Amino acid sequence: MTHPRLSLALDAPDALPAAGRIALFRPTAQTDLSDLPAGRLHAVQGFRPDFDALTARGIDTAPEAECPYAAAVVFLPRSKAEARALLALACETVVPGGPVWVDGLKTDGVDSVLKDLRGRLPVSDPIAKAHGKIFRFLATPGGLAGWEAQPLEALPGFVTMPGVFSADGVDRGSALLAACLPEALPARMADIGAGWGWLAAQVLAHRGVESLDLVEAEYAACECAKQNVQDPRARVLWADALTFRPENRYSAVVMNPPFHMSRNADPALGQAFIRAAAGMLSLSGTLWMVANRHLPYEDVLRTCFHEVEEITPPTGRDGAFRIVRAERPIPQSRQKAPEPVAPRRAARHSARRPR
Repeated sequence: MTHPRLSLALDAPDALPAAGRIALFRPTAQTDLSDLPAGRLHAVQGFRPDFDALTARGIDTAPEAECPYAAAVVFLPRSKAEARALLALACETVVPGGPVWVDGLKTDGVDSVLKDLRGRLPVSDPIAKAHGKIFRFLATPGGLAGWEAQPLEALPGFVTMPGVFSADGVDRGSALLAACLPEALPARMADIGAGWGWLAAQVLAHRGVESLDLVEAEYAACECAKQNVQDPRARVLWADALTFRPENRYSAVVMNPPFHMSRNADPALGQAFIRAAAGMLSLSGTLWMVANRHLPYEDVLRTCFHEVEEITPPTGRDGAFRIVRAERPIPQSRQKAPEPVAPRRAARHSARRPR
């Protein structure tokens, strides 16, 4: 099955240069790339599950761009700020005059991006197909000046980047979870889905913590966390929490699990995070987590842990979020078989969770 829009665009005789590397910005595990010359592709993808899947398909993949490229294809993310940053990056890393193809769904804002680009550079007529559009412009150094990714200060001492979840500040769910943690915490800890590091910084402020692993799938968030959490007890790990296995089990885990793979909520993803956390803990370990109250996590929590308790925040019961403490993981051999989780898209960060 070919890509519905890319295959049409590549029918043009001058769609791509005859030689040179082709950058692919933000392709996902599900993106069909069969119409492109495999040996010339360089995928730029920082979401670890997609990075791993693309690499397994034999595609040269890296979390950051390299240059120069002869051409590029930008697969638009849902974040407009991130989309602009990727387009500006393509404009600078592709040789001047090289084609930059832009592909996106209407639901991901392709029409808005097309309109904005037309105000800056000559753009080809779009090809509309399968609820999306594809079009191209020619790389022009400085042509998209001002669209480059710029660090954001979410709050004093904490930087974020476009496309990172909750880039403009600390969300209420994370604040509630931090407020519910006891004064003293176990020695060996992990923050799963650590984002840009705010919650980890709060964990490190508690007595008893000797080490803390920040496990985060989004490369850009990891780079922010390295700046935001420079405590020598902390270690930032770019990894998919669902496949990550620590060298030694943790005494405790804190987490704010995702529950969106795209636009639609999928509780199976959060449930998979709960199972993963249980597998990382010692048999006497503890999980502290926050989740939207409506999500069906009770059964999987009780499948994975001997003791499950909802904690009331100091400000009182919250109508939107609930804080859970789960203790003493049940060995996997005694658990029910987990439900399969569909492949995730990089767009999952858009509205999936509090972080």
